[in-house]
Amino acid sequence: MEIVEMIAMVCHEANRAYCKAIGDDSQPAWDDAPEWQKESAIKGVSFRYSNPTATPENMHESWLEEKRNTGWKYGAVKNPEMKEHPCFIPYSDLPADQKIKDRLFSSVFDALMHG
Repeated sequence: MEIVEMIAMVCHEANRAYCKAIGDDSQPAWDDAPEWQKESAIKGVSFRYSNPTATPENMHESWLEEKRNTGWKYGAVKNPEMKEHPCFIPYSDLPADQKIKDRLFSSVFDALMHG
């Protein structure tokens, strides 16, 4: 496993643990995650690596762009089959508990890349 994928796995697992802590059990473990979800995390790591000063808002906007480019749209409930996601909205409109996921992803990335 290459470094980008390893960091993506750790970021995914940190977000999964956070989601579980707030009552969201919809995130599968990395080993059980569908390929599209792993690719999304890998793209997040690659974006953050290429943009070292990216803010959590920049991370979300990059995620939105990646989702838009792969056919996703807004939906009140996350539905991978329909490619719908409730976070398919501007960062400023996200609930606070969802904004934390972008901060967490960036913090885990920084810890792994910069100690």
